[in-house]
Amino acid sequence: MMYKIAVLDSTHRREEFSCGNEILDNYLKKQASQDVKRQLSACFVMVDEQNNVKGYYTLSSASIPRENLPLSIAKKLPRNYENPPATLLGRLAIDKSLAGQGAGGSFLAKALERSFHQSKIIGSMAVIVDPIDENATKFYGKFGFLQLDSGKMFLEMKQIAKLVESNK
Repeated sequence: MMYKIAVLDSTHRREEFSCGNEILDNYLKKQASQDVKRQLSACFVMVDEQNNVKGYYTLSSASIPRENLPLSIAKKLPRNYENPPATLLGRLAIDKSLAGQGAGGSFLAKALERSFHQSKIIGSMAVIVDPIDENATKFYGKFGFLQLDSGKMFLEMKQIAKLVESNK
């Protein structure tokens, strides 16, 4: 089956979406549209031919307090960057019907690719995530995300650039 990724709009059918996490399911069904309207985040959906949502992720601007970064990274930044810019991958979820098929990793790769291209327009040194549970932490860890003291995780944009270049 072919899927396309699009910006969330009212034509996308969300009512049947279920990733197995009620918080993520309810966000898509009840709040994502309002967050987009308020320009708090951008929401991208993966839809099938019938416009049923099979996955979604959100992106927004963020920053990482310099003191939360590993010293090896922080020392390379100009001193006046107390909170270097980043991209927040706020939510990422795949419908249960696609579980175990590699869809989560592929969808994450698309989110990282979009973040990389946006970083050329609006500066961003990394993508950060705030894993919802231990399974999410393990998932992001498999893709090279590193743990911050805050519990959040990050992947430097230069690592993402290598991933994007290797997928060309």
